[in-house]
Amino acid sequence: MENKTIKSRLTKLRAAMEKEGVDFYLIPTDDYHGSEYVADHFKVREYFSNFTGDNATLVVSQQEAGLWTDGRFFIQAEDELKGTGVTLFRMGEEGVPTLPEYLVKNAKKGNTVAFDGRCMDAATGLGLEKLLTKKGVKICYEMDLGGQLWTDRPALPCHEIFVLSDDLVGKSLSAKVADVRKQIKKAGASAFLLSKLDDIMWLLNIRGLDIECNPVALSYLYLTMDEIVLFVQSKEVNKKTARYFKDNGVSLKEYDEILPYLNDLSVKGKIFLDRRCVNYALYKAASSKAELVEQNNPTELMKAIKNATELKHLKDVYIRDSAALTKFIYWVKKNVGKREITEMSAAAHLDHLREKLDGFIELSFPTISGYGANAAMMHYAATPDHDAKVKAKGMLLVDSGGTYFGGTTDVTRTIVVGEITEQMKEHFSKVAAGCLQLSNARFLYGCTGRNLDILAREPLWELGIDYKCGTGHGVGYILNVHEGPQNIRWRYTGNMVEAVLEEGMIVSDEPGVYIEGEYGIRTENIILVRKAEKNGDGQFMKFDQLTYAPIDREALDKKYLTEKDVERINAYHKEVYKKISPYLTIDEKEWLKDVTRPL
Repeated sequence: MENKTIKSRLTKLRAAMEKEGVDFYLIPTDDYHGSEYVADHFKVREYFSNFTGDNATLVVSQQEAGLWTDGRFFIQAEDELKGTGVTLFRMGEEGVPTLPEYLVKNAKKGNTVAFDGRCMDAATGLGLEKLLTKKGVKICYEMDLGGQLWTDRPALPCHEIFVLSDDLVGKSLSAKVADVRKQIKKAGASAFLLSKLDDIMWLLNIRGLDIECNPVALSYLYLTMDEIVLFVQSKEVNKKTARYFKDNGVSLKEYDEILPYLNDLSVKGKIFLDRRCVNYALYKAASSKAELVEQNNPTELMKAIKNATELKHLKDVYIRDSAALTKFIYWVKKNVGKREITEMSAAAHLDHLREKLDGFIELSFPTISGYGANAAMMHYAATPDHDAKVKAKGMLLVDSGGTYFGGTTDVTRTIVVGEITEQMKEHFSKVAAGCLQLSNARFLYGCTGRNLDILAREPLWELGIDYKCGTGHGVGYILNVHEGPQNIRWRYTGNMVEAVLEEGMIVSDEPGVYIEGEYGIRTENIILVRKAEKNGDGQFMKFDQLTYAPIDREALDKKYLTEKDVERINAYHKEVYKKISPYLTIDEKEWLKDVTRPL
């Protein structure tokens, strides 16, 4: 079916391009900070393509419109792009050009490639600049054509900032700033330009509500050896927060003053920045004023290694959050087939259980509730128009989490709701085996996620099956559900960082099987990196579990598991019952005892 709305918008965009002398217009997913999730104000790419996924870039010319996205969203993009006239380019697939390759091939000498430089990270912008200027193609990064044509564009989000208490964060603003200044000085710079929102929140011990499910405030930070300048919407700062900033030597300027500030800046020394996390427009402004020191943000690694106070709160939050999920699984099992349950009503019930927990702030991402074939889409989102009824057959996949005063959670369970096939049992068993094989790993210090990824994938690779995403990502502390630099994946592309797994980091462990048009299975726990024994062979490391929720016994079959797999599953379920049962009713406790009994 033709999507006349999107086609009309693209026609208007092409007319504006022709008027401005633009041959190719790029619309990334980003806000001004490279955030994974963006506020409605920044969803320009969605406005012109109908694709609602979290990661994509739209390229529009007079002849064609193309959208590049990764394997997590192929199925979703195929559906949402129907009738729009936008072609899907499946990133990473054989024979599919990358976006830069496409532009190099199609843009001719004398052409202009334009985009809003505030919405593209500097690393990507500089890469395009290098390739295209070599061909005689002009780059214009000061055009927000898409935003200008969006007549009913939502306003910038604006919510009050709040300060976290010392007993929650374990380290003061002044102590963190002192540590960062040491790193900046060591790198040979005299100033630090920081644009990554969760890093700013962590450094200043503040949080906000400007991006749904990410407790951050739109802001920039410019730090020198004797000054801290925070750019933020003045309406977001109440009297209490203003006093906190003043007491800690933080000067405040309006959010939209950052570019004029940099343009008027007189710099003595070098400016430190991370081109992955600073937008292209900021980069160009900073580089015109001073020599740059380009390294990864020191705040990224500091933030990733949780301190003792944070870990204490995290462990408590994960137990209570796991108990809420366990109650939800019990509710689904007892009610499916007896009352109407849909994907959205199931998600709403789980969300309500979380909201009742002490210290709840918001969900850490919109709950993914996918029944049957819908679960094959990794980031599926049910809507009132697409809200499948959960029948007493097959499986329901639920990926969910919450942010609390004390931590951020992320967990996935696939729940058997009726009759399942032998293939489903085999795939489910192998996913569980891979999840626990990774979480029980012992490894030498110095390993990265690349060294360990095979442990989660091995049971699936033996079947000739893979999943088109990483196995694990870092998780923030009262912050974004996805953070780096740590991750677990076998392949690194683009601007990804391969980081050593340090004690105190937490990371997800989430292998899965996704059979398009049939079903999806994922089991996800969050695990904590800890030191194990140290001997003549070096410092060994291990993982501690943070997540404790039952893995559905109805889909586990010993004939698809090794003896070691069975041992790990039984040991995990023993701990689940021990840690979660105190939070349950008598009936829930009896049920949990049954579903965690040894295989």
